[in-house]
Amino acid sequence: MDYIHEILKIATTEPKKAVLATIIDVEGSAYRKEGAAMLIQEDGETIGVISGGCLENDLQERAKLLLEGESQCIVYDLKSEDDLSWGKGAGCNGVIRILLECIDDRLRKHLSRLHDLLQNGKDVFILKQLGKNFSVSNYLFFTEDTETFGEWAGAVPKQIDAIAAQEKSGLVWGNELSSYVYVQRFEPKPRLIIFGAGSDAVPLSHFASRTGFSVIVSDWREALCNRWRFPDADQLIIAFPREAATKISFSPRDFVVLLTHQFQQDQELLKLLLQQNLRYIGVIGSKERTKRLLGDQEIPRNVHSPVGLSIGAEGPEEIAISILAELIQLKKLRSPQKVRA
Repeated sequence: MDYIHEILKIATTEPKKAVLATIIDVEGSAYRKEGAAMLIQEDGETIGVISGGCLENDLQERAKLLLEGESQCIVYDLKSEDDLSWGKGAGCNGVIRILLECIDDRLRKHLSRLHDLLQNGKDVFILKQLGKNFSVSNYLFFTEDTETFGEWAGAVPKQIDAIAAQEKSGLVWGNELSSYVYVQRFEPKPRLIIFGAGSDAVPLSHFASRTGFSVIVSDWREALCNRWRFPDADQLIIAFPREAATKISFSPRDFVVLLTHQFQQDQELLKLLLQQNLRYIGVIGSKERTKRLLGDQEIPRNVHSPVGLSIGAEGPEEIAISILAELIQLKKLRSPQKVRA
């Protein structure tokens, strides 16, 4: 799970002093990759993980000393299998650089703006110019529609588009700056829209919300679509399919799963959904049933039927896991949208 949304929510709403720890570089293998973050608050509470438990305690101790200090980069060498210090003999065969930054009032303000933009469905990029010992000397947030904010002295590098277009978070050499730059792309929380509030929708909503999805559940039956059954859902819509579809502003990022178990409702929904540009449409039932829903026309590429990965799932919980596994697999693929069009 990407914890950045939870981190931003806490960091921008709670006045506690805190340190943000971010993996900025990995050589070899590691439990988590570049961009993984953890928030360490002054009372010791943490949000997020950046290792399998090998590094968190050491980082918490270092964070206590940094609550009023400048940013710093910590290097952990976990290559040795008999290392019993912070590596605890994990033998991960990787070297990890972790950037520690004190969240002061200025950074908190900028993180709040970042959070707002993500909530509004926008991608945001950050450039961090790294000086001596990989400490942060400048940082700049920017969006696809050219909004910029942050603490950046001097001219913004002309290669900003090329830097941001790289496939993953990490360190790049900034030729114009004669220094390393850490670049990261923040994406809005993916949204899962579940039509149907039956027994198989309950674990799917729960698991999805626990793994970083914003969940909407829609059903025309109030006895099924309620907070008691779906406490983790971000939104509940009690309406028949056609009405529900008019209440949702769909986006190309959206994942939709049809779980009504009623042929006519699914048929009407599928017809409406195919008019939208959606990342994923999952339909419960066999491929033959889906073809009948479509009037025997070819199944579009973004329609997944039968829904979920083929793992021999049985029962609501296993089926939910198979669906969520497919969603996560697709979510991890880079969106085809152009960067800074």
